[in-house]
Amino acid sequence: MSDIKRIAVLTSGGDAQGMNSAIRAVTYSAINAGVSVTGIYRGYEGLIDWEVKELTIDNVRNINNRGGTILYSSRSERFLDKKNREIAAKNLKDHDIDALVVIGGDGSLRGAIEFTKEDIKTICIPGTIDRDMCCTEYTLGFDTAANAAMEAIDRIRDSSVSHGRCTVVEVMGRKRGYIALWAGMATSADAIILPEKWEGDFDNVVEAINRRHVGGKNNYLVVLAEGVTDANDLANYIQKETGIESRVSVLGYIQRGGSPTAKDRMYGSLMGAYAVEILVNEGRYNRIVAIKNDILTDYAIEEALDINNNELDSFQYKLSLTLSV
Repeated sequence: MSDIKRIAVLTSGGDAQGMNSAIRAVTYSAINAGVSVTGIYRGYEGLIDWEVKELTIDNVRNINNRGGTILYSSRSERFLDKKNREIAAKNLKDHDIDALVVIGGDGSLRGAIEFTKEDIKTICIPGTIDRDMCCTEYTLGFDTAANAAMEAIDRIRDSSVSHGRCTVVEVMGRKRGYIALWAGMATSADAIILPEKWEGDFDNVVEAINRRHVGGKNNYLVVLAEGVTDANDLANYIQKETGIESRVSVLGYIQRGGSPTAKDRMYGSLMGAYAVEILVNEGRYNRIVAIKNDILTDYAIEEALDINNNELDSFQYKLSLTLSV
């Protein structure tokens, strides 16, 4: 057993569905272990300015079905300054916070490492819709975001069918293409463009559309991960080369919003409870919670940054090519 009596929890970076489930589970698990919980507003920004709220079972009881994060979030430029990090660490120490739970993505993880240098006990929970953290097979928010993209694309396709168009749908995933891959496969996209596989030209997309056009198809769907290339440029090129009217739909932040799926609620709950378990009951800290072979595990934060096992799944990618023939 550890000597931890008070912990703080924050959410940082882009919001992700399931964060509230993690906050809820952290609060329930800690209080049941006799540990009080302080919620930090606006991520690392709130730590610098000490914007906080005492979390109780009553005020987190009914947040499991809510998207976003009740603690709000931010990407803190000020936290990059060592002086501000020292202020944040001092705030924790001055208010008798024994440990900090950070829920967020890769940038949040790197921020947590800076806290370990200030002798702050830290546990991280991976929350990012892009599923782009190398140490874990799953990150909170991905399942809900992929489902939101799928449902939106299904609706967009109805219009494409009615008008005989090609629609380029841009989804989130600047560095990782999992949302595009899953949403594209789930909606039978004619082409899926991923940052991991982008070769710099549109010809393969045009060839795929032409093959289907010759075969008698009159509507087409291209799913594009944001940041790979400009969606409007792609649609214009398709229309120029094929003569098929082409439109663009950018899904944007609808992928971040909405009620979390059962998977994100469950994983958020499991990860939140596991964070408290290893911190309070096992006395281990400076760790990140992870999923490996669908089992909860944890790594040292520094070790997690060195793990390189989050390459795009080759079998999934090959299957996407087979199913789009």
